[in-house]
Amino acid sequence: MIGPIVARAGASTHTGLRRALNEDAHLAQAPLFLVADGMGGHQAGDVASGTVIEGFAALHGRPALTIDDVSFTLARVRAAVDAIAGASLANGGVAKAGTTLSGVAIAAVDGVGYWLAVNIGDSRTYRLSGGVLEQISVDHSVVQELIDSGELRAADAVKDRRRNIITRAIGAGSTGEADYWMIPARVGDRILVCSDGLSSEVEDDEIRTLLAVHEDPQTAADRLIDRALEHGGRDNVTAVVVDAIHVSTRPGSDGTTGIDDEDIDSDTRPRAEAMGGMR
Repeated sequence: MIGPIVARAGASTHTGLRRALNEDAHLAQAPLFLVADGMGGHQAGDVASGTVIEGFAALHGRPALTIDDVSFTLARVRAAVDAIAGASLANGGVAKAGTTLSGVAIAAVDGVGYWLAVNIGDSRTYRLSGGVLEQISVDHSVVQELIDSGELRAADAVKDRRRNIITRAIGAGSTGEADYWMIPARVGDRILVCSDGLSSEVEDDEIRTLLAVHEDPQTAADRLIDRALEHGGRDNVTAVVVDAIHVSTRPGSDGTTGIDDEDIDSDTRPRAEAMGGMR
């Protein structure tokens, strides 16, 4: 069965130049295109992100998903990550397993193709459409809160030492909910889902250029990873690039609707751990 969006995708991941372990995990098979960035170190972060992606992989092969499908699966994988963290603590571990999650699912409204975007944490989902790059997701981070409140300029955020402290996660003691958006899809849409190892190294203008220049999604994903490494590769880095090559549409379907210094520490961390419970 042909789904409401026919997509082709490419994906690439790298441990980075300063890490011994890749705690990122990803899924790039219709109807789901996701990136999870784990925290907590070995037997914590990598297990948490892998558990989340494995849980969502069970939805592979469906032509489309609903918000209920995604939210139900998210509840199940959250419980699994919490169980991993509990077992680790019971065995004398100190790290709290946790992970971010960002990406899109193929969805439909009255037969029309939509991107169902989901985000929790500071991994990101972008859309390149009509030559314009838009960040769909909103970072759940201390730095984003400071920008929103006017206490920090967006231009200063990239070098702020708090930029990797997140306020919501799956696991890591967080109970924060995910954000969802339903976005009408168009033929030619290019979606980028990435861990903060990419967005913290490569500026949005360069991301847009690389996505626009490289037609093949796998080539685009590989080149994005290369640039993150060339810029320093201080963290694990993952990119999933998705192209809409066919979309079921109706006249008038358009717009977006929201539902709901040099050696900066580049580990993604839950806010409570990094700031001693600061609110």
